[in-house]
Amino acid sequence: MTGHGGAAGGMAATADDEGMPRAATVLVASTRAAAGVYEDATGPVIAAWLAERGFEVRGPVVVADGAEFAVALGRAIDAAPAVVVTTGGTGLAPSDLTPEATAAVLDRELPGFMEELRRRGSATTPTALLTRGVAGVAGSIFVVNLPGSRGGVRDGLALLDEVLDHVLDQLAGGDHASPPVVE
Repeated sequence: MTGHGGAAGGMAATADDEGMPRAATVLVASTRAAAGVYEDATGPVIAAWLAERGFEVRGPVVVADGAEFAVALGRAIDAAPAVVVTTGGTGLAPSDLTPEATAAVLDRELPGFMEELRRRGSATTPTALLTRGVAGVAGSIFVVNLPGSRGGVRDGLALLDEVLDHVLDQLAGGDHASPPVVE
């Protein structure tokens, strides 16, 4: 695979097999931000983080929670980026349906990612355990729900920094690195 850094810590693959920049889509689930009540503060942070890693970023696209988010997620998946990162809609409010919409498009879930995100967040903010976000694979697209809070996004990006390269390499058919030989 061309352009793959292979190591954790910000060495994201920046090109596909044809040398084109990898695409990433950022979706924000927020009824209030979509209505203009306030400006979303998390989507731009995610978009900038992805752009710094060489991704061609689509968005952030800000949509209302619930059905509007589900439609936007379907469109994002149809565009076939390498990764879709969402923020918001993962809590307990009646309209927080991001995890349900995401689970509906996933072929395989990656529960360990969200377990670790909740563990890290709860070390400083006990309510981080309440996020219901999911992560997984839709076809060959990595999809992850981050909470709508700045702290949740910060924790999520730190975790993505550690695993995103490996996830994308695996989805592209890469093999596990050989363990070092101990003599």
